[in-house]
Order: sequence, then C-alpha cells, then structure tokens
Amino acid sequence: MNGAYLWLKAAHVIAVIAWLAGMLYLPRLYVYHCGVAPGSEAAEMLKVMERRLLRAIVNPAMIASFVLGGLLLIVLDAWDQGWVWAKIALALGLGGVHGLFARWLRDFAADRNTRPARFYRLWNEVSTLLLIALVVVVIVKPF
Repeated sequence: MNGAYLWLKAAHVIAVIAWLAGMLYLPRLYVYHCGVAPGSEAAEMLKVMERRLLRAIVNPAMIASFVLGGLLLIVLDAWDQGWVWAKIALALGLGGVHGLFARWLRDFAADRNTRPARFYRLWNEVSTLLLIALVVVVIVKPF
C-alpha cells in the first residue's frame, strides 16, 4: 500500500503543478489580450492560445487534481484533521477562480471583454495566494 500511496501522491502533485502553471499563465494571456485590438491577428492568436491552454492543460489538470486528491483523502482517512478541511476549502476556492477564468475566456472569444489589464493582473495574484496557502496548509499542517 505504501508504494501505491506514494505513486498516487506523486501523480497528485504533478497534476496540481500543471493546474497551477495554467492558472498563473492564463490571466497573463488576458493581460496581453487587453492590449490588442479586437479582431486583430494578435487577438485571434491569443484566443487560440487561451482556448488551448484551458482545454488541453488547465481543465484536465484540475480534474486530475480533484480526483487524485480525493483518492488520497480516502487512503489517508484523515477527515478529523483540520488541515484537510482547510485544503478542501482552498482547493474549492481555486476551482471557483478556474471557473471565473473560463468565463472570461468566453468573453474574450466573443470580443466582449470590458475589463482592463490591471483587473487580470490582480486576479493572477489570487491564484498565487491560493497556491501559497495550499502549500502551507499541506506541508506545515497548522490545524
């Protein structure tokens, strides 16, 4: 069981890294997208990049993160520990941010973005703060 647990844990960490890499890059693409004219060649290229990033990396990595994390929770059977619930809350919060990023992608795809680049720069920091909190909760286990 120990070997299987370690492989499961490694797969979960890989999935989380892939998810967060996309979550940190997607709003950066939105910042660039704000700086180009709708319908321009650059805007169309950014639309393709954003869509591919979300569909090919961010969405599958999020699903894998939740599935593998759920399996780890079942194996650990640590439901009575506070850090587990903090991790679940933070992961769900990151999932909510993911949903916002997907909605904003649809706005850019339809040339309906009304937000400035600064807005997306700030949201990029939200993913970073959630990442920091998740790492601290899982490694330090303060609860």
